[in-house]
Amino acid sequence: MPIVTDDLGREVRLGEIRRVVSLVPSLTESIAYDAPELLVGVTDWCTHPHGLTASRIGGTKKPDIGRIVALRPDVVVANKEENKREDVDALVAAGVPVYVTDPNTLDEALRSIGAMLDALALRRPAWLDTAARVWASPVPQLDGVRTVCFIWRKPWMAVGSHTFSGDLIERLGLVNVVTEPRYPRTDPAVDAELILLPDEPYPFSLRDGPEAFPGRRCALFEGRYLTWYGPSLVEARAVIAGAARGPVIAT
Repeated sequence: MPIVTDDLGREVRLGEIRRVVSLVPSLTESIAYDAPELLVGVTDWCTHPHGLTASRIGGTKKPDIGRIVALRPDVVVANKEENKREDVDALVAAGVPVYVTDPNTLDEALRSIGAMLDALALRRPAWLDTAARVWASPVPQLDGVRTVCFIWRKPWMAVGSHTFSGDLIERLGLVNVVTEPRYPRTDPAVDAELILLPDEPYPFSLRDGPEAFPGRRCALFEGRYLTWYGPSLVEARAVIAGAARGPVIAT
């Protein structure tokens, strides 16, 4: 059996890949782009592409390990941030190969997906190169706008540095005022011109979020375009930029 190396530097021994369980929506979308028939198990949060027929194995944080093992996957694909180490360890202990991704920038994400698909013996899809071209330059109208992107409330938490989402924000030309690593607690009174409010992981909406930022510009949009590193990246730049250029003025 060939041995491949995942993003964590772990050696994973893989045979012929016919059955895959995905613990991450981004990875599900990426595999299903060309080979949906390989997916035998996906999480409850794997909503794209529509029409997936794979078994549901629970959430990213609480997958049903017994159900996954019963599906007899040739490999489980996971992510360091999305999934818990103890779940990965439990699957490995049960004899299931697990391939873990860990991208923290757009460039890393595109390389990571390419490497994962290669490990699964799938061809390199055209969307990887398209996404790289689409994100190659900032959006002129947004260049230099001081921005904060909240991903949770109670407590308020925002996208910080050293994250995939933070990299996308900067590639749009926006200035992320939250410079702490990862996803720190952040005061909603933070000095920012533009407030980004994606609908995941917290379901921000017109009635839940903008009211906390009276008089400021709030941009609401589908969260997967900021957090998923799959084929949605091709459309993500236009979606986020469109929301940011035509924001809601909170009252």
